[in-house]
Amino acid sequence: MTLPPLDARRARDLIARFPGLPVLVAGDVMIDRFIVGRVTRISPEAPVPVVHFQTEHVRLGGAANVAHNIAALGGAVSLIGVVGSDAAGARLREQLAATGVTVDGLVEDRSRPTTEKVRIVTERNQQVARVDYERDADVDGEIERQIVARIGRLGAGAKVLLVSDYLKGAVTRPIIEALVELKAAGAPLIVDPKIPHLACYAGATLVTPNHHEAETATHRRIRTDDEAREAARDFRARAACDAVLITRGEHGMWLSDATVEGAIPAVAREVSDVTGAGDTVVATLALAIAAGATMAEAAVIANHAAGIVVGRFGPATLTRQELADTF
Repeated sequence: MTLPPLDARRARDLIARFPGLPVLVAGDVMIDRFIVGRVTRISPEAPVPVVHFQTEHVRLGGAANVAHNIAALGGAVSLIGVVGSDAAGARLREQLAATGVTVDGLVEDRSRPTTEKVRIVTERNQQVARVDYERDADVDGEIERQIVARIGRLGAGAKVLLVSDYLKGAVTRPIIEALVELKAAGAPLIVDPKIPHLACYAGATLVTPNHHEAETATHRRIRTDDEAREAARDFRARAACDAVLITRGEHGMWLSDATVEGAIPAVAREVSDVTGAGDTVVATLALAIAAGATMAEAAVIANHAAGIVVGRFGPATLTRQELADTF
């Protein structure tokens, strides 16, 4: 079953409501650094390419990219996460502030580095290697208490709550429980999950696994719409959430909740890089729901947003006008 298309006027009306909508994002913030160069030979020292440096650029990643996407679409976003006392943490704060993201929710943990992924890529956007700077042990003690306190302080006025879980330590059961408490006050809770934390997400409004994560969680193969439907129903039960949206790459999405389920066909015209596409999906979902969209309407709008950013290199954002123009 394919969900009906969204009326263009309705879609543009919802997108026009995005500016100023308050969204709280909690999760694993990170920096994505790209070192770009030209490869013309193999090293005589080892069978690896020699990359002749050309340029370097830095992007916001993880939960920070989710927040950046919300800000780029006009939302008023507060971000909660953990950074180290280091240069990468300072750079992360600077970039977030420059994009209009509130950084009062960032907690400094001197015992860990700011999560940073350094990718070495060719001028044709082919990845040669990746170096990760991180400590992915769960936060605890005073750092965890500070995060919970910031959730209570910054999340009180949010229309939607969003968790971006990358298994880097900033998402724990007490932190999810604090968000579920806020959800009880009326703000939907969206989770971009990692399967080892599946049991922590009980009570969420919507969980958004990709098809590999859905397969892992349900022990089901997903190749067809029928298989997606059964896996989504199973995932909802296992995660104890209200709804699930499985992102399936070139096969689009599958939405399942108590009132509606069905496929949403992919709309990407050109795929350059899927890095960060899931961040764009949850950011757009959050704003669409905050704007008054139904779950199905929000999923369709998010699908259109994903179709734009996969045509761009690295973690990317889009504008409201670009999104509205796809309808």
